[in-house]
Amino acid sequence: MTQSDGYLLDNQQAEAGRRFDALSTLLDPTTFRHIEDLGIGPGWRCWEVGAGGTSVVSWLAEKVGPTGQVLATDIDTSWAASAARPPIEIRTHDVGTEEPPGEGFDLVHARLVLVHVPDRERALQSMIKALRPGGRLLIEDADPALQPLICPDEYGPEQQLANRLRQGFRSLLAQRGADLSYGRRLPRLLREAGLQRVEADAYFPITSPACSALESATVRQIRDRLVAAGLATDEEIDRHLSHVASGTMDLATSPLISAWGRKE
Repeated sequence: MTQSDGYLLDNQQAEAGRRFDALSTLLDPTTFRHIEDLGIGPGWRCWEVGAGGTSVVSWLAEKVGPTGQVLATDIDTSWAASAARPPIEIRTHDVGTEEPPGEGFDLVHARLVLVHVPDRERALQSMIKALRPGGRLLIEDADPALQPLICPDEYGPEQQLANRLRQGFRSLLAQRGADLSYGRRLPRLLREAGLQRVEADAYFPITSPACSALESATVRQIRDRLVAAGLATDEEIDRHLSHVASGTMDLATSPLISAWGRKE
């Protein structure tokens, strides 16, 4: 992610930790499955780009063991204090503007990062440059335009309100340069960048407590922006949060597109 006062989901905001926890619950199993399939093992050197939270970093450290390395970078590393221990190294770094923080990595992984980076092409090239020959790249990004509804089953006023607030969220993201259809292009972009054995899949849960926790934290985090932009009123947001808290809403995430390949 690129440092910007306009970044909508700042890591230092009060709800960021709750969002990270919910995202970990929802997405870690998919991420871990892909990395396992890529063959991770003891001694691997890994670069976790735009790490945000600690769950993936800590899991990678267990997999690579004391002979491996896990370099975790982000523009804001305030989350990192509990994770900064061997074989984990934490470094402040902007993948969209800076040279890669090293080369010869066995694995480079980024989740929910490039969709927010203005110079995505440069960031992608930086990650590929950092790989050793034969190294694996795994990019996972949301594609909100592919499935734009938080309530795919829009059967009542509660679901209609939820989807309208989600549309407002997507508008705020787009205003800040997020590419809401980036995920679907990942397989082609990896092939065009010269990677081999490119594959991809998509995942999005439709109902779970973590989906509700993520929605609640996200709406609270962007509440002031929604109101200031005239996209929702405080009363509507309070009503929606009450609906979410009831546990009766079938809330979906945006599809997460995972694409991977190998450097020649």
